[in-house]
Amino acid sequence: MITLHHLNASRSLRILWLLEEIGEPYKLVRYQRNPTTHLAPDALKQIHPLGKSPVIELDGQLLSESGAIVEYLIRRFAPRLEPDFSSPAYLHYLQWLHFSESSAMVPVLLKIFTRFEQDAGTTLAFLGGYTQTELDKVLGYLDEFLADRHFVLGETLSGADFMLAFVAITVVEQLALGERYPHLAAYLQRLTALPSWQRAVALESQQG
Repeated sequence: MITLHHLNASRSLRILWLLEEIGEPYKLVRYQRNPTTHLAPDALKQIHPLGKSPVIELDGQLLSESGAIVEYLIRRFAPRLEPDFSSPAYLHYLQWLHFSESSAMVPVLLKIFTRFEQDAGTTLAFLGGYTQTELDKVLGYLDEFLADRHFVLGETLSGADFMLAFVAITVVEQLALGERYPHLAAYLQRLTALPSWQRAVALESQQG
């Protein structure tokens, strides 16, 4: 059986949602962030040296990194969620699968961190302008791409959507930039309407 070591309000939501979509039996081990520091508990370091989530256990092995977990679980348990390797759609799929943790998350995280610094009264001579430029470039590209698509691959849900959802929820809900990127906001609404997403969020909201 799959065991998911799940930290609330983290990238692990991708894997929780994916497991709900796949329908494969799994065990959920929960970890809660420190309410003061918002950091992961030390207990996660007993599972993986980095003390981060998600981590899955399967067949006596550990696997970390949400992108790697998504690829592995889909290939093994839900091949319907990725195009055939020999199809033209596969390269397109692979690009967007990795876009979330490469091109997208760097400016998104920088935006979060610079807000923290600015709220604390720090004057940012370079980073503030650089962050906004990168955010507009990357998210503008993504928003335009989603203008005429239901999911990343069109009408078909895929692993790329499971990865991109965390970017969307961070930008639209945490950074409150839905009006600036309306197609991304509409895309998130389509994802959140899926029964598997709703089950995952219900599980995420539970304590203990």
